[in-house]
Amino acid sequence: MRDVDFQSTLFDTVAEAPSVTRLAPERRALSHGAWLDVQRNWLTASDEVFATLVADVPWRAERREMYERVVDVPRLLHTYGIGEVLPHPVLTEAREALSAYYRPELGEPFVTAGCCYYRDGGDSVAWHGDRIGRGRSRDTMVAIVSFGDPRRLALRPRGGGESLSVTMGHGDLVVMGGSCQRTWEHAVPKVAAAGPRISVQFRPLNVF
Repeated sequence: MRDVDFQSTLFDTVAEAPSVTRLAPERRALSHGAWLDVQRNWLTASDEVFATLVADVPWRAERREMYERVVDVPRLLHTYGIGEVLPHPVLTEAREALSAYYRPELGEPFVTAGCCYYRDGGDSVAWHGDRIGRGRSRDTMVAIVSFGDPRRLALRPRGGGESLSVTMGHGDLVVMGGSCQRTWEHAVPKVAAAGPRISVQFRPLNVF
């Protein structure tokens, strides 16, 4: 793993341990029954978590077929499955808090944690919806906690319509819910310059 050049937040202190704050996200209703929840600075003292993720996650590079050729996936990946120990205890705390808060709507807990490492502005993810598994046919949720440099999460309706974007900063939470995975697409576009950023995506059973 190469050296990481990330500007630590001015708000973290040596004495402060990472923790999640009370969940009180702001919701934005989208079209076709989709919605987006956003809570800034939900996870505090995030520098320690970022450093742990960089060092301890068994990151892998992937290659995928695209447009009749095999290309490098422009980010590093790892997924923690059901029952696997997460790399930092505050991530377990975050998953449990999300499960408790959203259970009345979701009807089930978040059980997996997918991790994406965007090493610089050239790393990205193309337009897509998490529609493998149950997300293809029913409403579900994907909760994303972001660490590191801010990056833009872009969203657009499938089939055309007004798009929007949310800049996810260090410790921010974004939850895509309702029909969002079926009726909207999302992406993290390339940018000219950016420092490293890691996203952790909590999902229910059989949503990919």
